[in-house]
Amino acid sequence: MLGLLGFYVELDNRSGQSGSIHDAVRPVGEPDEADLVAYLEAGHVLLDVMESGRDVITGSDHRHAPGCSSLVTDGIWLWRKDFPHYLETHHVSLPETFLNHVRSLNYQMPAIAVAQFAPHYDETMPVVGWASAVPWQSTVTTLVPEPRVRDQ
Repeated sequence: MLGLLGFYVELDNRSGQSGSIHDAVRPVGEPDEADLVAYLEAGHVLLDVMESGRDVITGSDHRHAPGCSSLVTDGIWLWRKDFPHYLETHHVSLPETFLNHVRSLNYQMPAIAVAQFAPHYDETMPVVGWASAVPWQSTVTTLVPEPRVRDQ
């Protein structure tokens, strides 16, 4: 199963929730928070949802509002499209295993071999309330990340 990031009860009423977002908010983020946000934003979109949302803490609009509950992955972890907003704005806590994983990749989104990924996708989607998305339907063999220009 994929690791889950940021599936807070305030964001939707599906299963697989990580508790309250209010318990995850911190006054400051990780020293490499900007790189972590960029990594999350570079993820592979698995399920594109056409909707819009607001910040569940402040009620304000944000740049990740369109398609906010779309699902994104790096092949090991799964998060909502708006999760980077909560990291950069509210400095939500991240699991140490995720931090170690991203840092070991030097913040570069990996390509995903679909044959190895599909069973994890099929196992995880019902947990996050998307049983209708199973089984994996794509015909591509590898998910390749878009090139990213890092800030200097």
